[in-house]
Amino acid sequence: MKPVRVAILLSTWNGAGYLPEQLASFLRLTGPSWRLYWRDDGSDDRSADIVRAFAAGQPEGRIVECGDNRGRIGITASFLTLLRHAPDDCVVAFADQDDVWLPDKLSRGVAALGRVDPQKPALYCARQSLVNEALHPIGLSARLVEPPGFPQALTQNIATGCTVMLNTEAVRLIAASREPDATLHDWWAYLVVTAAGGRVLIDEKPTVLYRQHRQNAVGVPLSPGKRALAAVRRGPGVFMRTFRQHAAALSAQPELLSPEARDALKMISAGLSDGAALRVRALRHTGLRRQNFAETQLFRLWYLLG
Repeated sequence: MKPVRVAILLSTWNGAGYLPEQLASFLRLTGPSWRLYWRDDGSDDRSADIVRAFAAGQPEGRIVECGDNRGRIGITASFLTLLRHAPDDCVVAFADQDDVWLPDKLSRGVAALGRVDPQKPALYCARQSLVNEALHPIGLSARLVEPPGFPQALTQNIATGCTVMLNTEAVRLIAASREPDATLHDWWAYLVVTAAGGRVLIDEKPTVLYRQHRQNAVGVPLSPGKRALAAVRRGPGVFMRTFRQHAAALSAQPELLSPEARDALKMISAGLSDGAALRVRALRHTGLRRQNFAETQLFRLWYLLG
């Protein structure tokens, strides 16, 4: 059997304070061989210089800079640009600039993905050890209560990007897709894989020291209560705009979808455009829910209100 190769995708932006520890953790990885594909998203600190210095100490070709001279294009576009640069025969792993990977991260992901039919798209993700800026432990990410899948992927992203790994079929599907503006790269990957009828593999063992600090693009609330409170404070506007854009983007690409996903999206989209009665029907028949009861009820209220 041909050895599995991993393409690590790293987008940097003003991460000079954390990058050296993350890059050093790549060198402690065990298991499959890897190459790092990276681009800088318009940093005004030393981020790019740090990665280039790291590359200078590695074998030729192991660190690949995807320089496209586009400057700052945002986290989603940057990561999906890297994904579209990755070789078509690799497992892909998203990497944040401010974390520290544990040595068995890639080997665990490759082993899990290897148990899936290679013709079926698959996404692996794992729990995280949450740490503060100085890498001191502060807890573990929450366990999932509800199983991942579609269409519940429209309501909530459970695939934390710094742990996500994708098999080659998932990479092919995502690379061929057209993502909406209001998305994140990990959420879009989760949506595309599940809408295509693919597998989501959850590892209960943490594989990453997930650094929590003020500059986190997303971060992790430590409790369901805090997460629900944050959702209430944000209100329905941002959430429903993202929900609508995701539903519309997937509906516009039926070739990516399983028959079951097409049917669910048709019902959900009809509810969004044609009134309360159809929204109630969609809630009853499509499995739209979040990871806990309170958040599910809040989502259902927002969906009913449109």
